[in-house]
Amino acid sequence: MAQKKLTAGSPAPDFSLPDASGNMVSLSTFRGSWLILYFYPRDNTSGCTLEAVDFTDRVNDFKTLRASILGISPDTVDSHRKFIEKQGLGITLLSDSERRVVKEYGVWQIKKLYGKESYGVVRSTFLIDPEGIIRQVWEKVKVNGHADEVMESLRKMS
Repeated sequence: MAQKKLTAGSPAPDFSLPDASGNMVSLSTFRGSWLILYFYPRDNTSGCTLEAVDFTDRVNDFKTLRASILGISPDTVDSHRKFIEKQGLGITLLSDSERRVVKEYGVWQIKKLYGKESYGVVRSTFLIDPEGIIRQVWEKVKVNGHADEVMESLRKMS
């Protein structure tokens, strides 16, 4: 399954996915402001929790720069709701249980774990400008310091 690779300068593919309350959220809703769109493997795992908490801790700083944050994983709406409640998250998480958007953004890839290969989400972040153009892509994200790195890039561009 060859996927196109999205790079800086590419238009961000539009999507509509349910949030933790079941409300549909579309990329086009964020036209006119910056968007941090991050993909993560799974709710309530150590790295994913740390990343979500880091973005939550900086949410007001991002708002100051007219930026919203969306996290997407293949987890269910119910799983996202529980994750948000358990961790006290202040960001919007979207459920891509059919894996359409993770494939469209090229983050559904073969991963190796303990010598076994299987498909999964490769932790990635896309910084999307107010016109819907991808301005920066982080692939195979290391969680520590990532929210700060995204903030730094956004400050330089906005």
